[in-house]
Amino acid sequence: MTSKTNADIVDTVPHAVTEWDRIPAKRYYDPDFYELENKNLWPRVWQMACRLEEIPEVGDYTVYRNLDQSIIVIRTGADTIKAYHNHCRHRGVELVNKNGKATGGFICPFHGWRWDREGNNTFVFQEDAYSEANMCKDDLALRDVRCDTWGGCAWINLDKDAPPLYESLGRFAKQMDLYKVDELQVEWWYAARLPTNWKLAMEAFMEGYHVATTHPQLLPPGATSRPGEAAWVKLPPEMIMGSWWTTMPPKMPEEIDSGMFIDNYIDKMNELHEGMGGMLAKEEIAVAERLRNTELPRNTQDALITWRRMLNQAMTDDYRGKGIEIGDLNAIDAAGEASSVNFCFPHYFLLPVHGAASSYRIRPLGPEECLFELWSLKRYPKDEKRPVPTAPTPKAHDDPQWPEIPKQDYSNLPRQQRGLHTGDFEFMRISKDMEGLISNYQRLIDGYLAGYPSDKLVDAVQEVSGPIDRAVEDLGF
Repeated sequence: MTSKTNADIVDTVPHAVTEWDRIPAKRYYDPDFYELENKNLWPRVWQMACRLEEIPEVGDYTVYRNLDQSIIVIRTGADTIKAYHNHCRHRGVELVNKNGKATGGFICPFHGWRWDREGNNTFVFQEDAYSEANMCKDDLALRDVRCDTWGGCAWINLDKDAPPLYESLGRFAKQMDLYKVDELQVEWWYAARLPTNWKLAMEAFMEGYHVATTHPQLLPPGATSRPGEAAWVKLPPEMIMGSWWTTMPPKMPEEIDSGMFIDNYIDKMNELHEGMGGMLAKEEIAVAERLRNTELPRNTQDALITWRRMLNQAMTDDYRGKGIEIGDLNAIDAAGEASSVNFCFPHYFLLPVHGAASSYRIRPLGPEECLFELWSLKRYPKDEKRPVPTAPTPKAHDDPQWPEIPKQDYSNLPRQQRGLHTGDFEFMRISKDMEGLISNYQRLIDGYLAGYPSDKLVDAVQEVSGPIDRAVEDLGF
């Protein structure tokens, strides 16, 4: 691993990460650092702009805003999505300010100038009152924004020279393709305003280390965060779920009772369904319920593997029996690609357990405020007509209606933001293994802020986007 931060980063980036396990606190509230992100990060990255269910029919459009940028995303054909800068070419008025349908195109609400769905100007009121130079059709056309689709979403990039979307998504996209996440559709969509820097909100979901204390209801029987009563261990490959860190009881029994094990497992499934508000579908819990009286091997490790494979197969069969597409869950396990929390740089998460998933998107609203959106995503039969999702009105972070687990996370974040300002708190202390993704993520941001070339940054994305609970990696700079 590179042991020293390059001098060009230190010279260019305020509060740069100079030691991989120390993240300067001022990165989360310094206005100059925030402005450098606005200038050098967001204009160069692929951003999840909307879910495709928001624009299901030709002519449907929505508006994606981040910082001072406003983008129209519109379906121009059955398989064609385009994006435009959201301004009238006359005097800069936003053409639209929410989702809608461009039956004949766009009409500026100020002076009535018009554009078709392809962005061509079709009408100027009193055109002869303007100079010929100001009426050039190419100049009057709406300005394209680079747009591509993946995973049931439309993505935009303000940098026309950025690497292609799929290449930029890195391992995250390849892994999520195994789950066939493009088949997921919105069950519900919520949003919260958090008095928290956007990066803090991201990092709250980049490690499972916080689960023992913040979400004790998710711990396995016998595991706690009390000293001497649990251990934070890395699961071995034969545990099926890939390589990740979790809190375990001080000693796992060599043998288990099938009934107690299955009861505990289904209880945790219900906790995820209710507490996460959508990470597991109730239909998936019903599948597990049908296996409740199964006899498993007495040996604990054999029982875990047998149950996992049996449940995966039952889930897969249940979905496909209903005509619903899903990835081969046992094949995903066998490939070592099963991971329930997955990060996509710079601001997106997907959290699949079996077939359903939660999803998060986070955007800055200022140096110490962000918009946090949550989706519950499920799989539905092809012929089932779903309502078109519309952007929710954001709730306060302490609204009592939040599901239990997001509520627990949201209670930590404002306290963390305030704590970063106090006393002599200079930097966060990061674990090499359990919190390595935070270090990788912050050092990649430094690469963008220093203006590194795209090819070097995309190579680094491979060590950042993907499963959480990552170790610190060499990013090449």
